[in-house]
Amino acid sequence: MAAETPALPGAELFHPRVRLRKGLGSAFLVLGVASVVFGLAMLAFLVFDVVERAIPWLRVEFLTQFDSRFSDRAGIKAGLYGTAYMMFFTILISFPLGVMSAIYLEEYARDSWPKTVIQINIANLAGVPSIVYGLLGLTVFVRWMALGRSVLAGALTMALLVLPIIIVATQEALRAVPSSIRDASYGVGATRWQTIWHHVLPQALPGILTGNILAASRAIGETAPLITIGALTFVPFTPQSPLDRFTALPIQIFNWTSKPQAEFHDLAAAAILTLLVVLLTMNSLAILLRNRAVRRRAG
Repeated sequence: MAAETPALPGAELFHPRVRLRKGLGSAFLVLGVASVVFGLAMLAFLVFDVVERAIPWLRVEFLTQFDSRFSDRAGIKAGLYGTAYMMFFTILISFPLGVMSAIYLEEYARDSWPKTVIQINIANLAGVPSIVYGLLGLTVFVRWMALGRSVLAGALTMALLVLPIIIVATQEALRAVPSSIRDASYGVGATRWQTIWHHVLPQALPGILTGNILAASRAIGETAPLITIGALTFVPFTPQSPLDRFTALPIQIFNWTSKPQAEFHDLAAAAILTLLVVLLTMNSLAILLRNRAVRRRAG
């Protein structure tokens, strides 16, 4: 008869409870699926409601007419042009500044307490409410730099808003590049900048573009900073230069939803749908560029 295996110390305290653990795992899976389904269902409901209310108002005149006190004459031409101008300058300012800042912090700056302080502040700035950036833009760009309530002031304010997001995303993309690529480049005599420009940046470009897509998606829908710096709600003209006054689609949507007439609420739904189309178009172009960069890197 075989000898019994001696029990390990503390074995009497071990209770597998396999059935309970499997039940908890299944319950967590059901809860996760239910959360996803609930979120998608609410999103689908909201989108369906917006589309249903917007369809009767979507016509060519809605895109080519300025705002009006009369709902049947109101359009989004000024807001559409203002949004396009503002986003162009926002990306033009924030993209190079964010990428260059991330390159310096990740590739050039030595590990020290100033770098640690800067990194902590950048991470904290990414979570600051947008109204704070509006107050900063009002103080610095509108008043101190005397840019007024112009497209450029709005673009600079939005650039400040999205810079932390771009810097953090670019740093993560640079960290994801294997160090062996840098070592191989240095081994054949390349300088640090040559290594970054010809090897590191092409490898990190998809991640950098992803971060800029997220940043632009946040900037295009922000209202609080634009209201704070004094963007107009009623504009019967389109901006012709960066120093012209402007309005944006989020401002027009906010203005229309604050009116008591139901027709203006339907106009706001049409403007929301237009803003979604602009956002998806902009993101689709960025995704195409990102996928092209991925294919080029793979090839």
